[in-house]
Amino acid sequence: MFPRDTSPTVTGGSFRTADSPGAPDAPGGPGPAAAPRTGPAPRVGRRTEGAWGWLFVSPMVIVLGLFLVLPTLMALWVSLLHWDGQSNPFSGQAEFVGLDNYQALLTRDGLDRTLFATSLRNNFYYVLLTVPLQTVLALALALIVNQRMLRGRGALRTTFFFPSVTSSIAVSTIFLFLFQGSGAVNSLLSWIGVKGPNWFTDPRGILSLLLGGLGVVDPDRPSGILAGHSFMGLSWFEWLSGPSVAMCTIIVLSVWTTSGTFMLIFLAALQGIPRELEESAAIEGANRSQMLRHVTLPALRPVLFLVLTLGLIGTWQVFDQVYVMSQGAPGNTTLTPAFLSYSTAFGDADFGQGAAIAFLLLALILTMTGLQRYALRERTARPGRKQ
Repeated sequence: MFPRDTSPTVTGGSFRTADSPGAPDAPGGPGPAAAPRTGPAPRVGRRTEGAWGWLFVSPMVIVLGLFLVLPTLMALWVSLLHWDGQSNPFSGQAEFVGLDNYQALLTRDGLDRTLFATSLRNNFYYVLLTVPLQTVLALALALIVNQRMLRGRGALRTTFFFPSVTSSIAVSTIFLFLFQGSGAVNSLLSWIGVKGPNWFTDPRGILSLLLGGLGVVDPDRPSGILAGHSFMGLSWFEWLSGPSVAMCTIIVLSVWTTSGTFMLIFLAALQGIPRELEESAAIEGANRSQMLRHVTLPALRPVLFLVLTLGLIGTWQVFDQVYVMSQGAPGNTTLTPAFLSYSTAFGDADFGQGAAIAFLLLALILTMTGLQRYALRERTARPGRKQ
């Protein structure tokens, strides 16, 4: 090793040695040297990571573009045409009509607007009853099978979930036999002295029957303001008559088949709630209803929004049950926009108007989802004003 240098050095007119501690600078001296300033560390590899990220997701982006975005844009172009499906819609052979298909459905008097309004009315009542019923039933089933002291929880979960994995065509066919005039449902009702209706051939609205039974209106010959005013080709009485008896059977079918799926979603969320919250609430003396209201439901708010959104989208797109069980009968009281779009395009060979119905349904679903998101948003307290 080299010997340590202890020779005195001259700094600013004073003698300092290498072993001496730092001494104050002499007046007029140069002072201590400032540390060199260093800039921010360079972002190493950011562009490379971005390029690799796009490379990895590019297969899915291509698939979504080819099978989702591109067909949607093609259908949007078809909705602006009068096309019967016999020619190439992109070669100029089909007649371009602009927004005429949309005007026929929304503003122009005629059969097209009346059928579209009828389908919206039917689907509105379907959504209004199905979404709350299936959500409440799914949450109740999830709370039941989440009990730690309950025996056979696995068997109950499988039983409740089984209708959700069964073919909707098969379930619809079974319901056709159950709700026949001489089916099992009417046989059970006859045991308690109730004569069941002909479910799939009864076009009467539930609300109109109720108001008629109370003597408020005459369902067969409505009069007054309900019959004297109309909207989109339907009288106010037709808008407010409620779902038909035939539609109620489809509602029962939908609630029974979808509650199991939403039950599993709620069950997964319930098992993710920390037990400390429930134990703290129990120590504070909260009963079951208070714990459900102040602990469980607030913790389930994001999952509740998910379930309501999925239920809303699914109910506005109902098609297979209507296709198998009624095809819009009786009297178009089970007609829905999705089935109307299909029957218009493939039954009447009017693909332009069928596509227009589909895009109006898409706009309606997006609007309803946005309103639902606004209603279920997190509300934070506003800060108080400064005095």
